[in-house]
Amino acid sequence: MAESVLYHFAFDPGSRCARLALGEAKIAVRETPVKPWEDDCPLHGLNPSGMPPVLKVDDLVLCESAAILGWVDDQTEGKLLFTRDAAERAETRRLTGWFERKFTDEVQAILLHERMEKPLLRLGPPEARALRAGRETLKAHLVELEALCQARDWLAGRRLGQADLVAAAHLSVLDYFGEIAWATWPGLKDWYMRMKCRPCFRPLLSDRLPGQPPVAHYDDLDF
Repeated sequence: MAESVLYHFAFDPGSRCARLALGEAKIAVRETPVKPWEDDCPLHGLNPSGMPPVLKVDDLVLCESAAILGWVDDQTEGKLLFTRDAAERAETRRLTGWFERKFTDEVQAILLHERMEKPLLRLGPPEARALRAGRETLKAHLVELEALCQARDWLAGRRLGQADLVAAAHLSVLDYFGEIAWATWPGLKDWYMRMKCRPCFRPLLSDRLPGQPPVAHYDDLDF
């Protein structure tokens, strides 16, 4: 059987989500880090958008996180990422869409551009005004997440599922840069600590961005 290969960029939330889902499902893959901004990036021959993640399984090429999560769901016969409860399935899809659209547009597109993309692409120092705007919007999203964590066992309901993996992927990148004041959000912090303790999360805690070390508590399971 041919080897399955995941092409990913360690600090791309979609790539992290794919890694978490594959790890949670215990599906073995060879991880191949890529730099999508470079002209010779292998992604350009695999995904028309040139974006990570891409999972290659034999002759099957799965482009970006939604396709990969769907494939993982198929491999686990719908038992891992979703529950059979209709309300929780609907909530899982709502939260996934929220992170993929609203959170990405309002938070990640600003904070990760300023904190990560600018240094990587040598686009100059972060803009204070943009950082303030991104952090204010992040705060509003964290209020919503804190309320969910206070009311439920997991984000979408009674068991861990796709919404938790998607949220953890996004928040873990921000946590690397110290953008989340966890003490302000005790319910969310408890949820994130439980996520960090899962075996699928451990590879993410060893990720390092050259020239930008993580915040001190990044790889601490009991922070």
